Amino acid sequence: MKDYREGENMKRKTSIFILMSLCFCLFWGSGTSVDAAKKGLTSLTFDMDYYYNTYPDLQAALGYDYNSLYRHYLDSGLAEGRSGSAEFNCLVYRNNYPDLQAAFGNDYRAYCDHYEAYGKAEGRSAAGDGMALSGSAAAPVAESTILGTYSTAYNANIPRAVNIGLAAARINGVVVNPGDSFSFSQTILPRTAANGYVKANVIVNKKYVLGTGGGICQVSSTLYAAMVTAGLPATERHPHSLQVTYIPEGMDATISGTALDLRFTNTFSEPIQIQASADNGTLTVSICKL
Repeated sequence: MKDYREGENMKRKTSIFILMSLCFCLFWGSGTSVDAAKKGLTSLTFDMDYYYNTYPDLQAALGYDYNSLYRHYLDSGLAEGRSGSAEFNCLVYRNNYPDLQAAFGNDYRAYCDHYEAYGKAEGRSAAGDGMALSGSAAAPVAESTILGTYSTAYNANIPRAVNIGLAAARINGVVVNPGDSFSFSQTILPRTAANGYVKANVIVNKKYVLGTGGGICQVSSTLYAAMVTAGLPATERHPHSLQVTYIPEGMDATISGTALDLRFTNTFSEPIQIQASADNGTLTVSICKL
């Protein structure tokens, strides 16, 4: 009987040891997963004090709160061309280096990670004002690599010119790899005051009314005309309900919220880059082969 009890006790101790070993393994594995998760940005690419002091609109909207400012930077600021620190602007970094454009496309966080891990040590430049990017700020493109280009005229002294400049800056320098898709609406961000857009005339139900972001359709239409000259078909494109004056009939492409968009897929065998500039009343958009 005594031997039986001792045997049972030994079995229980063995079972407890096995369970504790399993728990330890699970705990250790969990810790490894946490360590492997993507870490937060360092002060090289996001300095809260710099971000807060540089943008008064964010001071009023978000206050001096790290989490709110950091989340805004990741969700909106990077794509808007805001500088996260005195030495780093994501759009400037993207436009300065075609090799990074080809590798990362519109993955803005990837540019931050690259600068922190490699770019800074390599001596790459990332400082500048991404919110004022124009065609001249993009990496130089040889004349022979231009697949298609188109220009339209606009009045530089009215509110819609602000929206034209913003939308042009946000598509400028975008690289689309072979087989990948491009969305104009997603790239230029929601048309809100927080994203820099102002009120100007838009077409709604065949009438001109005031709406935030009026003028962006001239950029999408000029891009579509460049696509046509480049032989790049649209996978989504919609004409206006009224004829517009800045481009010939049949060459326009209207944008409306998330319902109507201009999209294309890169059907070429090489990466292509969108070059866009809005300068003194002339909007030019080109499709270029890298």
